[in-house]
Amino acid sequence: MLLRIRSRDGLERVQVGGPHVSISQLKALIESQLQIPIHNQTLSTDRNLLLAKTPADLLRFTDMSDPSRPLSSLNLSHGSVVFLYYQSERTVRGGAPVCPAGSFGRKMTMDDLIAKQTRITRQESPHCDSVSFDRDSANAFQRYVNETLAFAVKRGGFMYGTVSEEGRLEVDFIYEPPQQGMEDDLILLRDPEEEKLVDAIAAGLGRKRVGFIFTQTIMQDKKDYNFSNKEVLQAAELHAESGLKEWVTVVVKLEANEDGDADVHFEAFQMSDMCVKLFKEGWFVTEFGEDDDPKLSKMKKEVVVGGKDVKEVDNDFFLVVVKIIDHQGPLSSTFPIENRNNLATMRTLKNHLDRTKSLPFVKRIADFHLLLFLAMSHGLGSDVPALAECVSTETAVPEGYQLLIESMANTS
Repeated sequence: MLLRIRSRDGLERVQVGGPHVSISQLKALIESQLQIPIHNQTLSTDRNLLLAKTPADLLRFTDMSDPSRPLSSLNLSHGSVVFLYYQSERTVRGGAPVCPAGSFGRKMTMDDLIAKQTRITRQESPHCDSVSFDRDSANAFQRYVNETLAFAVKRGGFMYGTVSEEGRLEVDFIYEPPQQGMEDDLILLRDPEEEKLVDAIAAGLGRKRVGFIFTQTIMQDKKDYNFSNKEVLQAAELHAESGLKEWVTVVVKLEANEDGDADVHFEAFQMSDMCVKLFKEGWFVTEFGEDDDPKLSKMKKEVVVGGKDVKEVDNDFFLVVVKIIDHQGPLSSTFPIENRNNLATMRTLKNHLDRTKSLPFVKRIADFHLLLFLAMSHGLGSDVPALAECVSTETAVPEGYQLLIESMANTS
């Protein structure tokens, strides 16, 4: 029986005798096969183990703390993933020691200095403390990909929000650009003029572009990877383009729960500094063949991973886990979202205004997607950022703008 062990070093495999094996026996096998001492191992079936930063954090993960407990009691079988946390120097067979990021004291040889530029290790900490999603915005995205697209094709969007001094991202809305989604690929058909309007509206709202969100389809074989090689490449490109160190990439996917039903899951990552650097310097192979393993990214030149020279890197080495929380932001997400099949019309605008007529006018237009619709309708583009500022500051909309918008709605 094979178990997949995911740690900060990526995904590795351990051979075990079967589901009757105990936790203590599994730890002994990990020590034997992966050279990680038993006393340094913390195991769990909870992926959040990899977010632990202090010994106190580790105490929360107790599902695999009983050494006599058999693997079968945890529903672990051939191919299951177990998460491993360790804090020590690790020696890889046939290679040099693998040290946790931030370790000091190891002498550097000339070969070390040369390889340092192309040495890939797992980045321990993200530049972003956490990402918080506006509940309505996140729900509008997942509901569309789940109920309308049925996770049959990929979908993506740019996340807009704020970044605090502590590095916390708050996402308040998602802009979905023109795109072509397929089973295992996502092509963004980006419109510079439309994106310029989006950024101007966002600035009026006091927001900026802070990340990218995309879905994985039910046809993708996701069992062995968090991101495919194509997804790593796209995420690295957008991260590099942003110039924002706190930039976050979020994946949305279906996962089976304990009852056999499927739940929608959001998972957030940052692309590692090394990943973005390698992308900028052109190290990634950008053409993909049918026989390529999607969980591995190909390099044009050899890099050093775990003391070995390789040209294929486990995608997980490029991912840094980010904690997800949620909040209720000031904007609504009830107006039809741009570049979907259900195109908004003036009738849509009228229905929206009628439905919200009990609210102050500034609240009635407090929806990014509505503001974008107005910006792209009847030459209002240059005026909408000023409307966005009214929304941001919760000040009254000038009467002229209100009359113009209501007049537009009544032409439907």
